[in-house]
Amino acid sequence: MGKRRRVVERPSTRPAVVGGMIAAVVGGAGLGVYLLYGGAAAEGQAGATGYHRTVKTGPLSATEVRTTAERFLTAWQQGRVNLAAAATDDPAAATTQLTGYTKDARIKDVTLTAGTRTGAKVPFSVKGTVTYQGISKPLAYDTSLTVVRRASDGKPLVDWHASVVHPDLKDGDKLVTGESGTPPIKALDRDGGELTAAKYPSLGTVLDGLREKFGKTAGGKAGLELRVARGKASTAHKLSDKTLVELSKGTPGTVRTTLSPALQAAAEQQVGKQERASVVVMRPSTGEILAVANTSHGFNTAFQGSLAPGSTMKVITSSLLIEKHLASVDKEHPCPKTVKYGGWTFHNDDDFEIKGGTFKASFARSCNTAFISQAKKLGNADLTNQAQQVFGLSMNNWAIGVPTFDGSVPVQSAASMAASLIGQGGVRMNPLNMASVASTIKAGVFHQPYLVSPSVDHRKTATATRTLSAATLSQLRELMRYTAAYGTAAQAMSGLGPDYGAKTGSAEVDGQKKPNGWFTAYRGDLAAAGVVQAGGHGGDTAGPIVAALLKMGS
Repeated sequence: MGKRRRVVERPSTRPAVVGGMIAAVVGGAGLGVYLLYGGAAAEGQAGATGYHRTVKTGPLSATEVRTTAERFLTAWQQGRVNLAAAATDDPAAATTQLTGYTKDARIKDVTLTAGTRTGAKVPFSVKGTVTYQGISKPLAYDTSLTVVRRASDGKPLVDWHASVVHPDLKDGDKLVTGESGTPPIKALDRDGGELTAAKYPSLGTVLDGLREKFGKTAGGKAGLELRVARGKASTAHKLSDKTLVELSKGTPGTVRTTLSPALQAAAEQQVGKQERASVVVMRPSTGEILAVANTSHGFNTAFQGSLAPGSTMKVITSSLLIEKHLASVDKEHPCPKTVKYGGWTFHNDDDFEIKGGTFKASFARSCNTAFISQAKKLGNADLTNQAQQVFGLSMNNWAIGVPTFDGSVPVQSAASMAASLIGQGGVRMNPLNMASVASTIKAGVFHQPYLVSPSVDHRKTATATRTLSAATLSQLRELMRYTAAYGTAAQAMSGLGPDYGAKTGSAEVDGQKKPNGWFTAYRGDLAAAGVVQAGGHGGDTAGPIVAALLKMGS
C-alpha cells in the first residue's frame, strides 16, 4: 500500500491555545484590533498631516514573532480563513490552501498549539478529525511556520509555504480526502513475501511509486483516505501522492518485484551505519534490481538523486578514451600533479603524480590529470554521446516501474567539459545509474534496470544503440579488476576476487567540508553502487557498504 500520514480544522468560538496562553488576538479593543487588522490608526499616514510612515527594518523581535504566530494560528483554528491568510506574505495562496483544508481535505475540530520559538521559527502541533461518508479518524502531526518582515512596510508576516499546513506538502500540492487516487497494492519480493515499509523502511517511497504505477491495473479496489495530492506545478512533482490517513481500507492488488528479501534487509542495515548513505544492488545479466536502500526515508536518493558522481564517472570516460585510442591499459599515460585546461587548474588528491606510469596505474589510483590531459583531443559532445549510446544514460527514458532520475551528462565546453570527464562539472548521477554502469561493463551490454518485470504491463524499456567492442570491454574489466585488487578499492574489496571489478570516487560539493564518497563495483552476477554524502573518500565510506552486499554472492 502507498505510504502516507495525517492532518486538521474546526470552526470554533474558542480562542487558540498558543504556547499555553490564550492568544491576545481575541481580546477586545486596542491591542486585539491592531493585531488583527494591522493597526492603521497606530501607524503614521501620509496626507493632510504630512506625517510619513517609517518602515521598520532589522531582525524581528521575539514579540513580533510571537504575536504574528498567535494571530495566524488563532484565526486558522477559529475558521477565519481570510484573517489567517492576511497574516501571511501570500494571502491568495494561503486562502486557497486553508479553504481546501476544510473543503477538500474535510478536516474539522482543529486545535493548534505553539511550541517553543527558535529565532523566527515557531513549531506547532495540529490535532483534528478527518470525516468523510460517515467515517471519522483522528489526525495529529507537527509542523512549523517562520515569520519574516515584509520589505515594503516592515510588517512581520508568516512566510507562506504549503508546508505550514502540513510538513509533507510542497508548494503546488494540496490535501484531499476521498477515494484513493489509485487502489492499494500488496507488493511482493521475488520470493513472494510481502514488502512493507515497517519491515524495510527505505521502501516507503518505492511502495508509493508502485501503487501509483500499478494500482489501477493490479486488480485492487480503492479505499477512502486523506492524502497529499501532488499538483502539476508542485515543487515535488516527481514524488508520488502520499496517504496521510486511511479512513477505510481498499482491496489491494498484487505486484511482484525483483527485490531480494535477504539483500534488501542487508542493504537497510548497511546504510544505517552512515548518516546519509544510499545503495542499489542489481543483476548485470538481466537488469533486475535486487535491493535499494537510503538512510533518509523521505526521498529516494538511490533512484532519484542528482549528484556529481566524482571519479566513478571515469569508467565511462575510460571507455571513450580507449575507443578513441587515447589510452590503453598497459601503455604509458601522463599523470602530472596538475593540468591546466580552459582557464582552470586541475589537481590530483594531495597533488600526487605518477611518473612513467601506465593508464592502468592512473585509473587504479584515480588520477584526475590523466583524464583532464586528454580533454583537448575530445569534442564537446563526445562524453554525452558515449553515456547515451553505450550506457543508456541521460535520455530520461528508463521505465523501471517507479520514478527515477536517469543521469545527466550534458554537452559542455572548455573547463566544464574537462571537469565532466572526472565526474564533476554538470554531470549528475545516483547509485542506480552507477550500478547500471558497472553492470554494463560486467555484462558487456546495457540492460535497463527494472524493479517490476516489463512483461507485467508490456512497457517499453530503454536500450543502448551500440555496444563496446570485445577488446575495449576486456581493457575496462582489467582496469576495474586491478583497482579492486591493488587500487583505491582494494581495502573494501579484499577477499572478493577474482571475478570482480570496482571504481571509487569523491565528488566535491560547494559549502560541504567533506566530499561525497562514491563506490561502484561488480562481483559475479551482482553489481552495486553507493554514495555517502559528505562522508569523504568513497573507498572508506561507500566501499564497505557495497562490498558487504557483494559478499552475499550471486
